[in-house]
Amino acid sequence: MPYAQEQIRLTTAQAVVKYLSVQYSERDGKEQRFIPAMFGIFGHGNVAGIGQALFEYGQDLTYHQPCNEQSMVHTASGYAKVNHRMSIIACTASIGPGSTNMVTGAAAATINHLPVLLLPSDYYATRYQGPVLQQIEHPVSADVSVNDCFRPVSRFFDRIMRPEQLLTALPEAMRVLTDPAATGAVTISLPQDVQAHAYDYPVSFFDKRVWRVERRPPTSDRIAEAVTLLKAARRPMIIAGGGVHHSEAWSELKTFAEQCGIPVGETFGGKGAMKAASPWGIGGFGVAGTPYGGKIAAEADLIIAIGTRLTDFSTGSQSAFQHPDVKFIGINVTGHDAYKQGALPVLADAREALTALTIAAMDAGITPDTAYLEEVTSARAAYDKTLQEEVYIDHPDEAMSQAQLLQTLNNEAQAGDCVVAAAGSPPGDLLRLWDVTGGAACYMEFGFSCMGWEIPAGLGARMSGKHNEVYVYIGDGTYLMNPTELMTAMQEGLKITIVLSENHGYQIIRSLQMARAGRSFGNEFRGRDSETNKLEGDYLPIDFVKNAESLGARAWHATTPDALRQALREARSETRSCVIVCETEKHRYLPPTGVWWDIASAEATNDPMTRKLREGYEAERRTGQRFYY
Repeated sequence: MPYAQEQIRLTTAQAVVKYLSVQYSERDGKEQRFIPAMFGIFGHGNVAGIGQALFEYGQDLTYHQPCNEQSMVHTASGYAKVNHRMSIIACTASIGPGSTNMVTGAAAATINHLPVLLLPSDYYATRYQGPVLQQIEHPVSADVSVNDCFRPVSRFFDRIMRPEQLLTALPEAMRVLTDPAATGAVTISLPQDVQAHAYDYPVSFFDKRVWRVERRPPTSDRIAEAVTLLKAARRPMIIAGGGVHHSEAWSELKTFAEQCGIPVGETFGGKGAMKAASPWGIGGFGVAGTPYGGKIAAEADLIIAIGTRLTDFSTGSQSAFQHPDVKFIGINVTGHDAYKQGALPVLADAREALTALTIAAMDAGITPDTAYLEEVTSARAAYDKTLQEEVYIDHPDEAMSQAQLLQTLNNEAQAGDCVVAAAGSPPGDLLRLWDVTGGAACYMEFGFSCMGWEIPAGLGARMSGKHNEVYVYIGDGTYLMNPTELMTAMQEGLKITIVLSENHGYQIIRSLQMARAGRSFGNEFRGRDSETNKLEGDYLPIDFVKNAESLGARAWHATTPDALRQALREARSETRSCVIVCETEKHRYLPPTGVWWDIASAEATNDPMTRKLREGYEAERRTGQRFYY
């Protein structure tokens, strides 16, 4: 006789909730709940499915109510980022726009290799009735749903057409979510009717399961090859990406850099990879990095890329590395990234690879070059001098600069605090100016550079319980994308402090527009001019303080660094969320980095200024871009 398994009768939705409640992750002997909570906005597509299941079986899966579906995915991303991908939050949405609102969040998560589990509702699998509310009818393919939008932005996608399909779909989803090389958004599409269908599931399916996140070690052959390249190099450089944080390889990175004498530049995702002060740390690198970091990269004969995707912001659109014989080593858990730039691929966890490289380099007798160290420290000192004498200064008849804002915030931040940013000028400011060595961490999303990520992600950082004060540094344009999650913060008793730079528009895009088109158009918050019919009238008198207060926050308006300093100190003692609106100079930017970015001016134009800019662009492209295979 076949073995009779004990069974439990559950709806599909109930089985999802019950299964997620017993999933755990483990790395380095530390075990924790992998999915302790779920965000959701209910509509007719999930209220009687996932909603009912959470009510009946969600005792170990805390429900949180957001204001927007995109926001809840961003919150889940922020939570996963701060937890180094070892704990995540699931997200449920209703049919149609409720589900598609999550697509942007899914893309941001996948691009940044951050695990989020999405449970969008879908149209009736049974099709007893004709088109239902919010259904798009495809003229030639009846099985197409708007949820198919998730396919290209998900690392794994499945549509559950029968309850028993969960038995294979959910373990596969968990495998992807806990795989450092494959992780990102995982989408399990749940038709409305199937959520309520029942099935006799094996009781053992709901036993506690621990997903071990293993650290992939490098092969000895690859380490030997890497050491050979390192030994031959005279001007090596490290580019540290987000993989250093995911691996928690901060001390190993510092040890390797100091043992071998290699300057370390950080990408947006890698900001703060050098957590402790080091003479070899050069801070932010790339298009928005430090000027001296760009100079070091241009002359480097070996680039060691650790846990980074090497996007155009890191490679200067393939112009950053100008040494005629430059070589690359790619350390990454993802083969696709490890092989970029024709690199020697070291497929391994960052901590494991750095530990092995350090030992092998010591055995090979590799030691720091004193002259190289003096060059790095001298360049950093010159840059710091420039900041003090030219950047962090008052300008008569001008509002404070964003650099002054950030200097004040950095000085007031304490060990255990963190700052969150994503799009516009704040990420570039943070990359170049924020100092993490005092213990205030920095989390940025720049893989997708998604406006609106910041406030929800700040909530995710707060929910992690890993930080004291959580600062969200944003511009007014970004704030207007997603202020409503302040209500969620109020509802959950989650305090964040938003530091808002009010400069009347998308000023970083305006500066790019001026550099590539020679004209400003459509990037400032101005009224329409009745004579020209263009948006070039007066700046709009938006009261961000009142807006924040209407959503339950305490708010201040600061016009000087001293006023900002006072507001930050008062905000620290608050228990509710705070918003500090800082009036900043509209058209004052940080000095150029010297690293090129491939944004083309119009090839055909009647505007003499644009034509001249195009000529300059073509010259830069001809002389600067190089490609490595």
